[in-house]
Order: sequence, then structure tokens, then C-alpha cells
Amino acid sequence: MGFKIFVVAMMVGFIAAAQISLASTVPAFLWAPGFSSVESKESVNYQIMSPKDLANSVLSQGGWSDLLCSERKNERPVDLAVVFVGRELHSSDVAGNKHADPALLNLLKDSFTKTNFSMAFPYVATSEEETMENLLVSSFKEACGHGLGVANVAFLESCSIEGGDFQKLANLHSVHDHLVSRMEKRTKGETDLVVLCHGGFQSLKELDQPFPESEILTEVMSSVEQSGAKYAALYVSDPFKSIHYPGYREPERFLADDTAKNGSASPKVCDEVCKLKSSLLEGVLVGIVLLLILVSGLCCMMGIDTPTRFEAPQEN
Repeated sequence: MGFKIFVVAMMVGFIAAAQISLASTVPAFLWAPGFSSVESKESVNYQIMSPKDLANSVLSQGGWSDLLCSERKNERPVDLAVVFVGRELHSSDVAGNKHADPALLNLLKDSFTKTNFSMAFPYVATSEEETMENLLVSSFKEACGHGLGVANVAFLESCSIEGGDFQKLANLHSVHDHLVSRMEKRTKGETDLVVLCHGGFQSLKELDQPFPESEILTEVMSSVEQSGAKYAALYVSDPFKSIHYPGYREPERFLADDTAKNGSASPKVCDEVCKLKSSLLEGVLVGIVLLLILVSGLCCMMGIDTPTRFEAPQEN
């Protein structure tokens, strides 16, 4: 009896920890219809990884190093690399959460299963200090060593990307025009990089309400296919970020610089994976506390010596 109670309590604790883990991570999907020359590949990486690890996996395992870094332009298999940063999905949504948009999940599922080359990363830790798009682009540049070796880099104005002389796109119409224009001007062997963020499509004047993310992604992929470009796409979610303003980090930088001058700054920084593991540890500790409370209550109940039979009253 006691062992069964212990097992149930431990399962409750681990389930609580798993829920915290799923709530703190986001999914990412990579598919590449343009990789027609490679063997069919469909893989899933279940490791919990940081955005930097995701970028390195996309470059090495996903073949994007030949697109963004390689100098062998004549051998590049695709013309366009698309990064779409969504704002809706958590890792728990992919596991069957009813609150997720089914149209978006079906779109990602079809893109993953119906292309020649696809990869999935269900557990990507997010950062509270930087946006996902900035972490990915900076990680791409760092991994390439000498910067991005692409012909053109364009991103939506809602995307928060620091550094670099990149072309900015205003809305969905400008994205379509940019794709058509680059298809006409691009020389053979060149690859372009386009970074899109869902928040940028809320400012269209002809819309009273923002587009659902599934419709935006469908429209973007339709524009890419209509342009005739061979492409590879990366979808990653970042629901913990709202629209960022350029000056919101200035007070943080000032305080960080002031702390560093006083000599009290610590060189050890807890990154995304570290924060995720700390949240997981919190869930385990909560499960242990619940287990102790349950065992204590059962011991108290078992310690109460209540007689099962009472004597009949004696007659005088």
C-alpha cells in the first residue's frame, strides 16, 4: 500500500515537472522541398536545446551551412532560406493541447511529412533577454565565422535583429514584391535569407483584426512557391515575446555597465537551458513536498487507534 502511494506521488511530481518543462520550451520545424538532390530524410531531435544549439543543428544537420556560409555558390541547392518566427505554439501544443490552432498544426505537419527533407525540434528553450530571431541570426553569423555568405538578407520590421545592413520589409505585400524582385535579379548560385515574424502583419491597414498565424504562413509559402524559387524553410515559435521597441534595453545595458564597473558582476550567466533545468528542478521539489505531505497525512491517519467494536453498556 505504501509503495503504491509512493509511486503515485512520484508520478504526480514528475508530471508537474514535465508540464513546467513543456510550458518553457517551444517547437521548431525545418523542411526543404528544394533539397531534391539528397536522400529522403525525416528526423526528430528530442533534446532540449538553446536557440544557439538549434542554429548549429540547422547549419550542420539541416544543410544550411551550404546555403548561408559556403563559398561554393554554384553548388547551392536552393535559392531562398526562409525563417518564420511565430508567436502561438508551445511544446505542449504539439503534444495535443486543445488550445492550439489546428490549422497551424496541420500546416506544419503537412510541411514536415510531405517534403523530401524535414527535421523537427520539439523542445527549444527560449530567452527572456533576446528575441528568437536575433539569437538565430547572430548564431548563424557566429557559426559561419566570416559572417553570412548570402547575396541578400531581408527581415520584417517587427523582427528585432541587431546589427547588419539588412533590408527591411513593411508588410505581407512588400514580402511578396521582394520575393518576385529578387527572383528576377538573383544570379545563378546565390541564396537569399528572409526572416519573418508574425507580429509584423498586424499593422496592415485593410485589416480590422490581425491574420491568424496559419493564414500568414500559408500566404508566405504560397508567395515563395509562386516566385518559382527553390527554398528551405525554418519555423520556430517564440510566444513569450511581444513587440519590442528599440530603446527598451537601454536601462538594462546601463545597469549592467554600472555593475561591471563596481566589480560585482559575475562572469557566470545562466543561459536558456540553465533556466529550463532550474524550472524542471523546481517541479521536482514541488513533487517531493507533495509526497511528504501525503505520507505525513497517511501516517497520522494510520496512527489513530480507533476501536472497531464497542462494548455493550452493562445493566445494573
